Amino acid sequence: MLASSAIAPAALSACGGGSDAAAATPDPQQPVAIQPDWLLPDEGDRHLCSWMSFNVSADIWGSRMLTPVQDALARIANAIIQFEALKVIVSPANLAAAKAKLDPRIQLVIAASDDLWIRDTGCLTVRNRKGQRRAISFNFNGWGNKQRHEQDATVAATMSSNSQLPMLRSRLVLEGGGIEVDGQGTAIITESCVLNSNRNPGWSKAEAEAELLATLGIRKVIWLPGIAGKDITDGHTDFYARFIRPGVVVANLEQDTAHYDYALTRRHLDILRNATDVNNQRLQITTLSPPAQIRPEFSSKDFAAGYINFYLLNGAVLCPEFGDRSADEAARSALAGLYPERKIVMLNIDPIAWGGGGIHCATQHEIAS
Repeated sequence: MLASSAIAPAALSACGGGSDAAAATPDPQQPVAIQPDWLLPDEGDRHLCSWMSFNVSADIWGSRMLTPVQDALARIANAIIQFEALKVIVSPANLAAAKAKLDPRIQLVIAASDDLWIRDTGCLTVRNRKGQRRAISFNFNGWGNKQRHEQDATVAATMSSNSQLPMLRSRLVLEGGGIEVDGQGTAIITESCVLNSNRNPGWSKAEAEAELLATLGIRKVIWLPGIAGKDITDGHTDFYARFIRPGVVVANLEQDTAHYDYALTRRHLDILRNATDVNNQRLQITTLSPPAQIRPEFSSKDFAAGYINFYLLNGAVLCPEFGDRSADEAARSALAGLYPERKIVMLNIDPIAWGGGGIHCATQHEIAS
């Protein structure tokens, strides 16, 4: 994702409504209230709807990119609405463009946000054994204060209020792209993101795991090292490894020996192949490699070229395509084999990838009861 020179402290809304409150540095020594009935389901579970943000600003993206990025967002949104309901956060400044570009069946939610990365800014939806749902906020702080986020810090509350869900604020700072779950209590997380001092100073793995148990029902964490400082996210999980279903993971495998991810993705692969899930079962691992080439129009040093950042819908998988026929077809074929019951829909999202993200980064799901 792009980093802006304008940096501001987070200003989060209070959990479940009420007065606004500034986010304080989380304290890992505070007692954790374990609530074992609540669990973060797998993304492939049934969605009530999807969420996106249509808010793109020249301050962050530059004026040249506004129309291409919104066109790419519209391609994603108009694909999603073919399979499930979609709510799109849009500010008054972007409303006319949203109405012109988006399918009229899409619900527009008039609200502020600084940027489009709702996977990271939005809430996560957990569910208990009775089918009750609630929202979890993870105190978005601009990926460690790298980008302005005073409005992005309100997105979780906007979503929970619109969906009439009570919201619980975690003591951790964490983005949705930084955690991948199997829906049974196993998570894959990168140390470079969650244990980074720009988010959770002083937190140990054990303390983070206790908080994830309390808020998301996570009972087993597989820690990948990730890599800090190479992109604004400090190495989010959703560009490295994704659960297909419990016990089955697809992992990114970089083939360019000059790329900083070449050695790292092989280290991740070794860890995953030797890991066990919450049920003490070894994981089955398959790999997807990024394209060898991309279209030149939106090429940039931050271009996020990878197929791992796909998004699951009710009955479909949205995946990027990059104009590399061989690699695109290999990704389509692999995903079709992994998700035989879902339609594979590939989209050109190059303007979004130019900004360092993908389809998964630009979407968030709300689990059904």
